Amino acid sequence: SGLAPVCSRMKRLPLVYHRLYSVEPWDASHRFVMKKYRLLYEHLERTELVRSRCSVHTPTLPSTHAWLHRVHCPQYVEQYCDGTLAPAKIRRIGLPWTPGVVESSCLEVYGTTVAAKLALEHGISCNLGGGTHHAHYDFGAGYNAFNDLVTAAYALLDGSLASRILIIDLDVHQGDGTAALTADNPAIYAMSVHSEQAFPLRKSKSSLDIGLPTGTGDDEYMAKLRDSLFGVLEDFRPDFVFYDAGVDCFKDDGVKSFCRGHLGLTLQGMRQRDEFVLRECTRRGIPVATVIGGGYAPKGGSHEEVAARHAIVHEVAADVIQTC
Repeated sequence: SGLAPVCSRMKRLPLVYHRLYSVEPWDASHRFVMKKYRLLYEHLERTELVRSRCSVHTPTLPSTHAWLHRVHCPQYVEQYCDGTLAPAKIRRIGLPWTPGVVESSCLEVYGTTVAAKLALEHGISCNLGGGTHHAHYDFGAGYNAFNDLVTAAYALLDGSLASRILIIDLDVHQGDGTAALTADNPAIYAMSVHSEQAFPLRKSKSSLDIGLPTGTGDDEYMAKLRDSLFGVLEDFRPDFVFYDAGVDCFKDDGVKSFCRGHLGLTLQGMRQRDEFVLRECTRRGIPVATVIGGGYAPKGGSHEEVAARHAIVHEVAADVIQTC
């Protein structure tokens, strides 16, 4: 017929992933499940998204920590990386210190910078990790040693690759580290929609905070998100967006077992959320880099099901990139 095969015209979604995102073996009793990154990648392979609709990019760390020093206290960075950080600060991060955990943290955080640069080229790109929004200038918390969203934002700003960056954080927890690290920079707008009762109890001040009541469901959530995001996009007019698509706002997420604040989104609601954010950005010509944020299995629950929830944003992005 002379028509080109459909697959030759399909745009491939860039995914950023390194097998060392997951530290294994890992203490099975630990609340943070390190194999989630591997399970997510395997889920995307199993559903053939990787083979048929994506390209995979492996991050390689820079030779120095200058990229981390740009955002974090150099002394904190070096002490964490060489194992001399005070035990109390290690406990606050919430992950045991090993060289493998350090490498995992650095790779996952740098993966968001790699994803950002790919998004500039392709319109959308997805890190199969990231969303480490609890890391502050000189301390980590909530399983986050370094802040990927802010280090990537500064990489774009310093490279004159973007000038007005919007961070949309839809994890169930407020991005307190992101808020604190960007408070004095008018080139970065941090927007957080979260459970008001969830960790951290002492919130930082984001450019826009929308704290929702415990149990908020799809309809109320989407109404709040639509109203706020339309306003931010029109008023701030970003030329780049980072999107934290945390799935711990799912109604049956394991976060309910250890956090008094939680939300009530369904699987359909999370897919609607992701599609709304990505389409609103891309139809305005704004490149988007996504990160996975939080997601936890209930006690005795399936970590594979959590991986499938994390995959929703990648499934949506593989569709939306066709319109970029």
